[in-house]
Amino acid sequence: MLRLVLLLLLLSCTHATHFLGTMMTYYPKQVHTDGSVTVSFRYKLGFTSCSHFDFWYCYPYCGSLTPTLQKIDMEPSGEWCQREGTMTTVIYPIILTQLVFAGGNWIDYIQNNVVSWRALTFVELGIRSDTRKPNVSPQSTIIPAVRVPSNCQRDFNLMAFDPDGDNVECRFGSDSLYECAPCAPPSILNLSSSCTLSFNRTNSTSEGPYAVQLVLEDFPQQTITLTHVDGVKETKTTSQAISKIPLQFVLHVDPVVPSCTEGWFLPKFLPPTPANRARLFTKVNQPLEISIAAEAANATSEAGGRRSDVVVGQGGVDDSSGRWRAGVERQQPAENRTWTKREADELGMFLWMEID
Repeated sequence: MLRLVLLLLLLSCTHATHFLGTMMTYYPKQVHTDGSVTVSFRYKLGFTSCSHFDFWYCYPYCGSLTPTLQKIDMEPSGEWCQREGTMTTVIYPIILTQLVFAGGNWIDYIQNNVVSWRALTFVELGIRSDTRKPNVSPQSTIIPAVRVPSNCQRDFNLMAFDPDGDNVECRFGSDSLYECAPCAPPSILNLSSSCTLSFNRTNSTSEGPYAVQLVLEDFPQQTITLTHVDGVKETKTTSQAISKIPLQFVLHVDPVVPSCTEGWFLPKFLPPTPANRARLFTKVNQPLEISIAAEAANATSEAGGRRSDVVVGQGGVDDSSGRWRAGVERQQPAENRTWTKREADELGMFLWMEID
């Protein structure tokens, strides 16, 4: 079977060491009478500065690609800046579409010997037999740099959601599939298919930054058929992935802390903060308000010499959200944060605890 590959290549303007990860999702917006599909792409870029920029090129052709970039968050010390890009274009899909993100180098001193960045997105736009619509990719997001003390076992339940109701599974990137260059999964991490990333406590010789390069795939809950624009039908069983997206970031393994108990040196969410992976539904242009409370009693003490932040963000957030400082007191009073859904394909707000 002939398979046409559509490549979108992102090239950076420089090969300096400034990259801290990316992610990409896609959302079909409209199917036209000729079989072409209007698709919205959303991606995150983590760099050491908001001044870095990049260009998208399409091969052989996929309409006009004019990205709109907005700053999502900036780390207070200036370590990283995260921006979200959006692009809407029309694609005439012949079975296989891929987006390739490749360019310069990750930040310096990456411990698992990853230098150049590369990420791959598989876009499946066949009409599903269960929804009668094109497939939508899994949805996820993360901040560019996550921190963990070297002496503390930690589990990170990554955000993973699929609008079609598919099962989302996570895995490390594969060199043989050209999903990274190289992929080099960190030996200090374990990853479950249910998207829980586990850090194994280690010693001081393993401290430093690691490039974490993951792939999220959607699997149907029952066997489905995908119908392509040329009439070709393809069957997907519950063990066959439909599409895949990259999720890449830096994990900083920091020096030891006196205690690994959450709420002391490690931050901890408190009620009425929504539960982990909670799904709250809202309509377009209807503000959604949530309450957030956290504590980290010794986060800024002389012994720890650290601070804790709660990061609130995602696409389309308004001025009332952003980075929120926790841990200055024994317990930070609950605060309200508002997020407004601007378009139907926006996933929503996420919460993330980090220590610096």
